[in-house]
This record gives sequence, structure tokens and C-alpha cells, in this order.
Amino acid sequence: MSSPPRPPEDPIGPTATPGGESARGYLLDNARAEAGERFTWLAELFDGVTRGHVDRLGVGVGSRCWEVGAGGPGIPEALAAAVGPTGYVLATDIDPSWLRADAGYEVRRHDVAADPPPEPGTFDLVHARLVLVHVPDRARALAAMVAALRPGGWLLVEDADTFLQPLACLDDSGPAQRRANRLRDAVRELMTRRGADLRYGRTLPRALRAAGLVDVAAAGYFPVGGPACDRLEAATIRQVRGELLAAGLADDAEIDAHLAAIHAGELDLTLAPLISARGRRPAGHPPEAGQWANRGR
Repeated sequence: MSSPPRPPEDPIGPTATPGGESARGYLLDNARAEAGERFTWLAELFDGVTRGHVDRLGVGVGSRCWEVGAGGPGIPEALAAAVGPTGYVLATDIDPSWLRADAGYEVRRHDVAADPPPEPGTFDLVHARLVLVHVPDRARALAAMVAALRPGGWLLVEDADTFLQPLACLDDSGPAQRRANRLRDAVRELMTRRGADLRYGRTLPRALRAAGLVDVAAAGYFPVGGPACDRLEAATIRQVRGELLAAGLADDAEIDAHLAAIHAGELDLTLAPLISARGRRPAGHPPEAGQWANRGR
């Protein structure tokens, strides 16, 4: 799988993190080169899972879709292929540098927790993957996505739940595996300090029902081992290395040894479960004009 293009050296305007904070408030922001690597390997691991859910929801020719916090181009491109020339795909992100403006979908800079939903009441599908876990005002972001749905439209939210399975190596059999698990704990600590909710995935079915959606259901998935897990872990550790050192959560020798173990293929790395939850906006109940604006204020 090829990597997405590098972002421009000077992105247009200031970048905000999910929830409207400054760029330095989001641990895994899009401005670093490692972000492109992470998007590539997340796509390798999870795009097939996401596409399966989208297909089962009936997205096809002529559908209108909003991809929230798209990050890389994989899912927007897949949606654009599914809806064809008579459909419409909008891909938004707080930093859309990794998205392609010439691939059959529209790209906009948008903060789902701070900006009004685009074109409320018009989308057949609204999808977000590994977005809301990082957003401090998750309820407001979720309300924005619900408000964008047409009656009968589907919301698909996919988020991790690290506390369901917190280990980097399930087989905690030796020093390298225990070191990997210590560093995974350290990265979790950094994310928690930045406002991430590492138990959020399990709450998704309840959150979708509370938002007024029906036919709510969910499923979980996590990979164990393989090159994509290894390369995602290495890119993530390189991206947050400075933050780990500054916080005193790891030292250079520990990080270097972990990266060397990954490179040598010594670890069977895994991820937190991805919880994929879906719900449908009831037919005959279009969003009220002021619904989103009045929430969370």
C-alpha cells in the first residue's frame, strides 16, 4: 500500500485539535510526517472492517456521505467509488493536509465539536473512525453528526476502547514484551492527559440511543500481530517520542530497544478493540433547526 502524499510545509491557517484546542493539545496531530505512516497502516488494519459495515448499511450509487475527521484518503476514496458520480462525499478534518481534492470527494476544514454541521438533515451516512475518543466535547460532536443525517440516514461511529484490552503484547512472555506493554501504558497516560477517553468505545451504543437513533447495534474487532501492527506501533512511538521523554514516562534507551525489537520481528503486537456502532435516524423526524446549536452551550 502506498503512503499518502506529504502535507504542505505551510498549511492554510492555524490548525485546531478536536474540541477546538490548539494543535499542541492533540497528541497524534496530522502535522507530523509520522501521521501519514499511521494513516497508511490504520487503513491497512481497519478499512476493510469499515467498508464491510458501510456496505451492510446500504450505501451505494447516489448516496450522500460525510466522513468526519477523515485523516487519510482511504475511506473517502472508497465512499466516492461506492456512491458514483450521482452521489456526494464530503471529507472533513481539522487538518485536511493528507486528503486529496481530486479524488471524487469534497474536502473541507471542519471541527466537528466546534463548527455547525454541514448541510444538516441531508446525509444518508455520517461516519467517524477513531475521532471522538480524542474530542473533549464528545456529546456536542455526536449531536452535530446526528443533526447532519436525513430521516432514515445512518450514523456509524468507530472508536477504540483501550481499557477493554490495554496490552501491546497479549503474550507477556519476556523482557521485550513487558517493555512494549510499559510503553503502551505510557502512551495511554499521554492520551489521557490530553483529554482522550480511553473507555469511550464501550459507551457508543448507549450514546447513539441517547441521541435519538434507532436500530442501534455494535461489533468489535482487533488484529493481533503482523507487519501493519508493527509499522503502526513504530510510527506512533516515533511520533510521540518527544512527549514521552519530556513527561519522564520513558527514556531513550527504552524507546530505542522497543523500536529495535519491532524491527527484528520479536513482538506480536496488537491494538485496543475497535468498537463499531451504528444507529439510524427515525424516519419522519427531521432535525430541528436549532437542535445542534443549543446543545452543549
